[in-house]
Amino acid sequence: MRDPRSGSTTYQVPGRDLSRPVIEVVLPVYNEQRQLADSVRRVLTELDLLPWPARLVIADNASTDGTPFIARRLAVEDGRVSVLRLGAKGRGRALRTAWSRSEADVLVYMDIDLSTDLSALLPLVAPLVSGHSDVAIGTRLARTSRVVRSPAREVTSRCYNLLLHGVLQVGFSDAQCGFKAVRREVAQELLPWVEDEGWFFDTELLVLAERAGLRIHEVPVDWVEDPESSVRVASTAVDDVLGVVRVGADLALGRVPVAEIAARLGRQAPSAGTGGQVLRFAVTGVVSTLLYTVLFVLGRAWWPAQLAHFVALLLATLANTALNRRFTFGVRGHADLVRQHLAAVLVLVAGLLLSSAALALVAATHAGVGWEVVAVTFANLMSTVLRFAAMKWWIFHRRPTAPTAPAGARHTRTRGGSAAPAARPSAW
Repeated sequence: MRDPRSGSTTYQVPGRDLSRPVIEVVLPVYNEQRQLADSVRRVLTELDLLPWPARLVIADNASTDGTPFIARRLAVEDGRVSVLRLGAKGRGRALRTAWSRSEADVLVYMDIDLSTDLSALLPLVAPLVSGHSDVAIGTRLARTSRVVRSPAREVTSRCYNLLLHGVLQVGFSDAQCGFKAVRREVAQELLPWVEDEGWFFDTELLVLAERAGLRIHEVPVDWVEDPESSVRVASTAVDDVLGVVRVGADLALGRVPVAEIAARLGRQAPSAGTGGQVLRFAVTGVVSTLLYTVLFVLGRAWWPAQLAHFVALLLATLANTALNRRFTFGVRGHADLVRQHLAAVLVLVAGLLLSSAALALVAATHAGVGWEVVAVTFANLMSTVLRFAAMKWWIFHRRPTAPTAPAGARHTRTRGGSAAPAARPSAW
């Protein structure tokens, strides 16, 4: 049956009755006729060892070799195998399509070359089945992991993870290992916000999951590089760097509602670190100062200096408050909007009084212009600190909301969410 929206086709053997699985493994493939059959049979052998019902989906990314025919033959041989045929390439596209249709509780992805030792599959999915964690990843960077790969791949991977930690401040260790799992309700919440359709897909999903306060479980894995891998390291690295920049901008501008996602899943999105808030506060201050300067210059063409100063300062303060509200402290919506702007104006007035008082005290001593500059500079610095503290702990402070009760989770400390089931994929 063909889906006109995704351009995908699923195949079903007539009369076959597949029970609803707990685990579903997706293998994205493109022109993998050489190793497809062997890899699928190895995965099926490992699924036999799991204590839960499981099935496997071969997500064919528009292969042009014998991959589609081999995939259909494997589906005929084993009832746990289904085939999803897509009309375009893209690992992210394959995972999005397969995961959106699945009814399984836990959705697993692994590379077709099976570079990751399959003995890690049970430790990967167990915390998700129990409800303890939301996402699970294999990591090649743990002390107990054993990894065999070329120096070029080693350096590229570590640099990429350092970039993620430095730019996006992520906490997970290994973003690129092709061995991941996610709870279905979590995938349904995150997938609409993941834009990438290629290799950056799972990194983007991980970043959003972490920002939404979801629990990410890491499993040390043994990993051996496939020397015949078709992944183009250079072009993939460039795409990944561009993806990091895009996701960073999306999060900074509040384009992804991580707090709302967290609330629907019964989690609480962590507040931004103070260091990051200080940096964004400083950037916002520079922008506001430039805006004030432009407004003052324009105002002087029609008004006296004091009136131009007042109007420019008022408008710049309102703009500064709005920018800090969304950009620095991540507050959205119209709740308390007027109160927050009035409070910001009061803080500004307090800062002006502080600097004016400092200047008056120094001027009274006739210490000279140099000391007046020092006094005003110090007073303005204190006013800036006061303004940041007031915004963080008073103006834009949000009381944490109580977590929601579990929805079907079997782990007593987990606040799992629920979502409407996706359409069940047909099986070949």
